[in-house]
Amino acid sequence: MPIQKPIKHYLQFSDLTLEEYEYVIERAHIIKRKFKNYEIYHPMIDRTLVMVFDKNSTRTRLSFEAGMHQLGGAAIYLNTRDSQLGRGEPVEDAGQVMSRMCDIIMVRTYGQDIIERFAANSRVPVINGLTNEHHPCQVAADIFTYIEHRGSITGKTVAWVGDANNMLYSWLQAAEVFGFHVNVSTPHGYEMDMSLVSTDRFTVFSNPSDACEGAHLVNTDVWTSMGYEEENAARLKAFDGWIVDSAKMARAAPDALFMHCLPAHRGEEVSADVIDGPQSVVWDEAENRLHIQKALIEYLLLGRIENK
Repeated sequence: MPIQKPIKHYLQFSDLTLEEYEYVIERAHIIKRKFKNYEIYHPMIDRTLVMVFDKNSTRTRLSFEAGMHQLGGAAIYLNTRDSQLGRGEPVEDAGQVMSRMCDIIMVRTYGQDIIERFAANSRVPVINGLTNEHHPCQVAADIFTYIEHRGSITGKTVAWVGDANNMLYSWLQAAEVFGFHVNVSTPHGYEMDMSLVSTDRFTVFSNPSDACEGAHLVNTDVWTSMGYEEENAARLKAFDGWIVDSAKMARAAPDALFMHCLPAHRGEEVSADVIDGPQSVVWDEAENRLHIQKALIEYLLLGRIENK
């Protein structure tokens, strides 16, 4: 019988070491170059990715589905409303069944506990496509994008202006892995849940403009994430002044980049002149979800391979 290698899941950013990220990022560079040069690269022939969506998506579905096809494999979309999960099938049972019919699974859902329970019952690698607590694939793409534009992120300062959400918690884990610092500014009442923070590589600022001082990367997100729509009116009031505008970017380092995981609301969390301006790399950032996830799928299924 073939020897079964240990299953490696990717459920939060800290699941990979710095050495592993350096390898995956290098593979992402290579895979992206192949994509741009129209070179066929099909290491996933006869492999199947199942994508389980409990939350709506544009970039996550497109990047995973297109990416798996580009690697020579197949991708199957499952929405919980259209599957037995929507009728109350236990997450544990779904993990058991689905993992017997495919090679790798991506789950986009609400609580982190859901994906943890699913992965605990899966026979194949499980990737976190987004939960309320973590968004590791997006931050991996963001770091890949920063490295493409500016080189190493180690020792740099990242400013987070806005809600203490899944993106921020993944950025804080990334700071610990890569060795950079995060300046955090959240409105009163929307501060970090310290039970989700396992690093001291951050400084909290009550003034969002002060958080941008000297930053090499300024990052924000929508003020009302999925699942919190009923709070929208209260959030718009509480977040007044937390828009990333040209005045805040002027306090950042001269070569600072601006990122946003999208979708964006111009005039709320970011001004149009910033997101559409010369410091913005949001379109590269969005595209790089495709490339970093292809490299991640390759690594989780095939392990380290020769640079080919």
